[in-house]
Amino acid sequence: MSKKSFINFLLLFLGTQVSLSLEPVQAQTQVVPTADTARAICPAQLQPSINAVLDRPLLSRSRWGVLVQPLSSTQTLYSRDAQKYFTPASTTKLLTTAAVLQQLGQNFRFRTSIYSDRDGVLHIVGRGDPSLTDTQLSVLAKQLKEKNIRDIRLLIADDNYIQGDTVHPSWQWEDIQSDYGAPISSFILNQNVFGLKLQPQTVGKPLNVIWTDTDEEKQWRVVNRSVTIAENQPSFINITRDFKGSVLQIKGQLPVNSEPESINLPAIAPTEYFLRRFRNVLKTEEISVAQTIVSPFSKKYGEELAGIDSPPLSELLVETNTNSNNLFAESLLRALAIKKLPSQNQATADVGLELMKVTLTQLGVDPTGYSLVDGSGLSRKNLISPETLVQTLQAMAKSPVAAVYRASLPVAGRSGTLKNRFLKTPAEGIVQAKTGTMTGVVSLAGYVNAPNYSPMVFSIMVNQTEQPARIIRQAMDEIVVMLAQLQRC
Repeated sequence: MSKKSFINFLLLFLGTQVSLSLEPVQAQTQVVPTADTARAICPAQLQPSINAVLDRPLLSRSRWGVLVQPLSSTQTLYSRDAQKYFTPASTTKLLTTAAVLQQLGQNFRFRTSIYSDRDGVLHIVGRGDPSLTDTQLSVLAKQLKEKNIRDIRLLIADDNYIQGDTVHPSWQWEDIQSDYGAPISSFILNQNVFGLKLQPQTVGKPLNVIWTDTDEEKQWRVVNRSVTIAENQPSFINITRDFKGSVLQIKGQLPVNSEPESINLPAIAPTEYFLRRFRNVLKTEEISVAQTIVSPFSKKYGEELAGIDSPPLSELLVETNTNSNNLFAESLLRALAIKKLPSQNQATADVGLELMKVTLTQLGVDPTGYSLVDGSGLSRKNLISPETLVQTLQAMAKSPVAAVYRASLPVAGRSGTLKNRFLKTPAEGIVQAKTGTMTGVVSLAGYVNAPNYSPMVFSIMVNQTEQPARIIRQAMDEIVVMLAQLQRC
């Protein structure tokens, strides 16, 4: 599906309801392992101890895949269905970031450039920088001002760099209408989302809609059917959009005197969103723009008038893995495509996936152990075995960029999606692992530096579970705490 056809497709179905959780996005909730796991354990005890967790009646309908090995060898400390396929969710990012780091190097940066064409005509070329914000736009505008540019007759946005789907066709509708499923394109600004707040008024009155992005306010007509309710009443917000993408319908309720709820929604047309924001930034620098259009540049670029680089890949990986940022992962996947086909100066996810497989195979990862369609793990068509995750982690531990790769992972009880897990347990501070969660799927894979045993690598994957994620995480965390307390006996 082309970028243009996707946008038309999206507009056709934007009447789909958006159900927004009123819980802020944060690290996963702390789950305290049971007391009987907080003890030293010998290798011979590991298998029956893990089996005792997995075979509980509460977990009997869930499908588990587990593999634990020493970091320095392929000796197996524990295995259950380790070679079988599982839907991985965000542990997919372990493979994506490994391949990207190997191919592009830790100092790789995205660059956004502005080129001169003829009098009063400028081309701005986006190359998929996922870190670009209004702050960087201000830097670009100041650079133009320093070149004595005050009037732009025509500003052309060249979005030809990234080709193909802006979101994968297999992503679910609730995902692509949420901020974590924002579209991927040559231009990514503020992670391709815009925001608003809903503020309670007096009881019985509609919630007050406060736009944090006034440019986007002009794009929508709001139909507000929300209401302010009495204290201690349940809260919920539903947002729907019409088929043409011009009407925003707000339903739901918030208690009086409660804090405003911040809501982020994905931009439908990222390049047009970028141009609106950049035009305003240019205005603040007293640079006028008569017209803006979106069009690929049909000839070689002229003089670069302004440009800005992203942070180095080493920092982008931290955002990708520690905070499990889907947009960053998808952008990095497309950067791989440019690496493979530099002469074409275009990127697609499929080409990136091809180079990912080549790279991981060179590292020693079995190419039959996984099948991927995206780089973030948002698609349910992705399949990875626990063995593949372990092979990837082991291979990266032996690579020259091992320290950079490992530094990108959340630390138990300290950072990212593990900040509130393993607190006050033996695993706190000594486990670095990538999480993955979607409905019916929970996964965790990473490294354990047990103080009384050699370093280990593990992968735990759960599919087809009817249990809440917190129940599965508690069982997972018990297993990881066992690994943290493993000792030679």
